[in-house]
Amino acid sequence: MEDEMIVDILYSILRLDVENHVSLAKVLVTEAWKRLERLSLPALSKFALCLYKQQRHFSPILGQVAHIVDMKLDFIQDIRILSVLMITISEVITESFRDRLLRKAEQLLEEKDEVHLNYAKRILQFLQNVKLKYHPLLEKCNRIFLESASHLDIHSISHIFGLYEQLGFDNAEFRLIAKELLSEAVDDCSDPATFAKLFFCLGPMAGSKVRERLLVTAVHMAEEFTSYQVLMILKTMQKMKCRNSHLLKKMASVLHKHLDSYHVVQLVKLTQYLVALHCQDLELFAKLKMLLLGYLKSSVIPADTAAIIRVLATLPSFQVEEMIINKAAAVLPQCRLHHLNCIATALVKWNHHGQLHWQNNSELCAKLLQKLNDCGFQRLQKANNLNLLLEELTNVNGEWFEEVLNEETLAMCQRLIDQITWANVLPLSFFLIKSDHRCPALFDRIASVTVENIDKIPPSEIYFILFLFSALNYDPPDNEEFFKSCIQHLTSNLSHLETYRLVLLGHVLAMAGYFPPVLITTIFNVSFLSKLDAQLKVLPDTVKHRVHSSLMKLNRAVCLECPEFHIPWFHEPYCQRVFHNSISRINPQRQHIHRMLTEILGGRHYSRISVLTPYYYEIDFECVLDVNKNPVSYMAQHIPLDGVGGIHLRHDIKDEGRKALPPGAQRIALEFLDSKAFSKDYSRHLKGEPAVKKRHLEMLGYRVAQIPHFEWNSMVLSTKGEKLEYLRQQLYGME
Repeated sequence: MEDEMIVDILYSILRLDVENHVSLAKVLVTEAWKRLERLSLPALSKFALCLYKQQRHFSPILGQVAHIVDMKLDFIQDIRILSVLMITISEVITESFRDRLLRKAEQLLEEKDEVHLNYAKRILQFLQNVKLKYHPLLEKCNRIFLESASHLDIHSISHIFGLYEQLGFDNAEFRLIAKELLSEAVDDCSDPATFAKLFFCLGPMAGSKVRERLLVTAVHMAEEFTSYQVLMILKTMQKMKCRNSHLLKKMASVLHKHLDSYHVVQLVKLTQYLVALHCQDLELFAKLKMLLLGYLKSSVIPADTAAIIRVLATLPSFQVEEMIINKAAAVLPQCRLHHLNCIATALVKWNHHGQLHWQNNSELCAKLLQKLNDCGFQRLQKANNLNLLLEELTNVNGEWFEEVLNEETLAMCQRLIDQITWANVLPLSFFLIKSDHRCPALFDRIASVTVENIDKIPPSEIYFILFLFSALNYDPPDNEEFFKSCIQHLTSNLSHLETYRLVLLGHVLAMAGYFPPVLITTIFNVSFLSKLDAQLKVLPDTVKHRVHSSLMKLNRAVCLECPEFHIPWFHEPYCQRVFHNSISRINPQRQHIHRMLTEILGGRHYSRISVLTPYYYEIDFECVLDVNKNPVSYMAQHIPLDGVGGIHLRHDIKDEGRKALPPGAQRIALEFLDSKAFSKDYSRHLKGEPAVKKRHLEMLGYRVAQIPHFEWNSMVLSTKGEKLEYLRQQLYGME
């Protein structure tokens, strides 16, 4: 038989769902393997796909296929062949070979005027297989999907959304197109498998009417869903923050018959979804508990053990068995940082809520926590590869890590500082943002690497690097050059950035005091803002709120700092809604300071608490001093004073509080700054947002006195007299 015929027959019988162990399939695989070296590239890709479909992901034959592809890579000119080969050999390639495949795929995608969306989906699948978020290829594939909108259906959209989610990628334009296409299909979707995909894709971005129809249909179809489809529906309900009790009860009742079909990872996820959705089915939780404990007893995989222990801690009224603690202790030495963090989070929660009830539990708990700490330190001490360390840190957070390992991790990153490259500045920036620590050596290295390699870093990643410096209010040695390089790179690539990301970028630059004209004029444009409104309708609520807030802050900063742009202040209604929907609760600390201010100034009518300024800054305390530094009474100006009882209606900026001051008088803004206003390292440096607020209040005519929490609560100010003197210096000692 001809070489191609061997491969074609193998491909055909596999499409007929013939089992891998059938003798014909075995003989065909063996024969094709013998002829491997002389197979044409199309036949090689088809044979590799057959092996992949047979789940031979780590087969020595695929290793040989990878070697042939390595040798012939420069001769591959067909993106269809390359995309198939990339997926099939993804589990048996080195990092350097992976990078060569990525560059080749980029080259072929650029050379082709039209690429079938299936090839782009395969490229995404390859990125997911190698667990790499490679922006240039992601953006090229996304562009192909946008251009192929007429060929998209529910199944392909669901597949793409699933891959995007796993890769941590999102695109508002694709969401808009998907929403339009999927909304048209709501009424025609009658089978459970297709509907589950529709619900997964459309649910989180559907309007109220479509959302209600989806929920009603899900209730009707619930009994027909497979175990996997039930999992998909519950996951989507969590994303939607869906509190539809009827649907939740229906899904919970259906789950009882599916529980035994889930493997351990699915069972953990299922429990997470049900807890997040506040499911009230105690019988279901009891069954989940028994299944999870059964898996825990037999588990030998550290990741599974840690995940089970973490999710058991979320179950209502859970009583901890000694077996769980012993199992955790046994697996600790094999755990990665994320797994240690999961176990620590569970243990701290159980201890806090008094759920450790067996004899000598305190002693066991203390020993386990100490062992956790030791294993964490040992894990860090062995780290010699920054990329691997950053990979471990991706999902690590919480009190235990922050209190026990954060500083040691920063120290280890500094020891590996020479390994910082343009390829890992993004995950390192993510970690530093999360840690909330200013580390000059690391910040300076990130800045220098960014400037040296600015053309290699995708524009979408530059935002997060800039956010690190702006949010933590840090200026690297060559601050001007750093920001100038980043701004130049961004402004020459504005078309590659999504609409809403430009708003976030504008706000981050404004925090640092930079207002690139091309960016500002692009954002404050009617057509841009219309496009932004459309995109915000399909974005997750957390992103939507962040973008709204960032646009308001950018609008405020431009009005105050760059009047030459002639941008109007158009966020009055937005700010009124935000403040109308919130209640200002004056905490005891601020009430205490207000009483002392009253004593210093000579009465309550000389100061106001929780005041709104023009452009909607809220300041803790306001008073007015005349030219001789004597307090000016608000009663004399017929300005309303504060309410009582800790709940306070803020003063409106349009009230008489903004009337003209006597000649030479000065408004004073006193701000009490809690721990959130400062970085968490020993420098306790003021962060970007409160620094900008101070700058803007001064532009509005205030003298600003900031009272750091660590000064107010220090031993130096331990008596009332010392606190009063401190406040007097803040009020009168400013020149």
